[in-house]
Amino acid sequence: MTWIIAIALAAICFAVCAFVFRLPKASWTVLLAALALGLAGYSMQASPGLPGAPKAAREKPSPESGWALVELRKNLIGKDNLSRDPKMVTADALIRQGQFENAIAVLSRVTLNNPSDAEAWLAMANALTFHADGVMTPAALMAYRKAGDAQPNGAGAAFFLGLSLISSGEIIQGHQLWSGRLQSMPEDGPGREILAERLGQLDEMLRRAVAQSENTPR
Repeated sequence: MTWIIAIALAAICFAVCAFVFRLPKASWTVLLAALALGLAGYSMQASPGLPGAPKAAREKPSPESGWALVELRKNLIGKDNLSRDPKMVTADALIRQGQFENAIAVLSRVTLNNPSDAEAWLAMANALTFHADGVMTPAALMAYRKAGDAQPNGAGAAFFLGLSLISSGEIIQGHQLWSGRLQSMPEDGPGREILAERLGQLDEMLRRAVAQSENTPR
């Protein structure tokens, strides 16, 4: 992913601590410093590449973010569940270049030929969301549901839908979706490790922010 999702989560974390947990204004500077330190560590250890904040997503996506979007989707779907439709190669090439509208046209034919193609539905949902500048449209929501129905034991649909919620500021709903999917899916479900890792990162970020605020003199 790019820096967009990391910065967005840090901003959301600050908003939650400041306005939901009622962190005193005197502690805001310390909280911001802690988040900045976390981002610095993130830059050294993580591999960001997927844009997440709607405001930043209004800029034309870079090829790098398109590549990351495709690779993350494939990892979540799982090697054994990848689409076998050859048109997916064309769709992915378009997504990697940020040509989401053209990718949607190709993916529409894939899902029409095979309504049970989970990866195609997930790619369609992501393309619809990014084409709408990060806004969750009814069409994208329907595509995510189709992806979830086609792969009920996987984490892909819930992951990207939760990511969209978190990035748009609905952090509680996104967290609930991620944790609920993690609890309900089988231990060997496709994408479970990725979902668990990202949920753990979100929990840890919030815990550190709250702990820092509690240790700050008022």
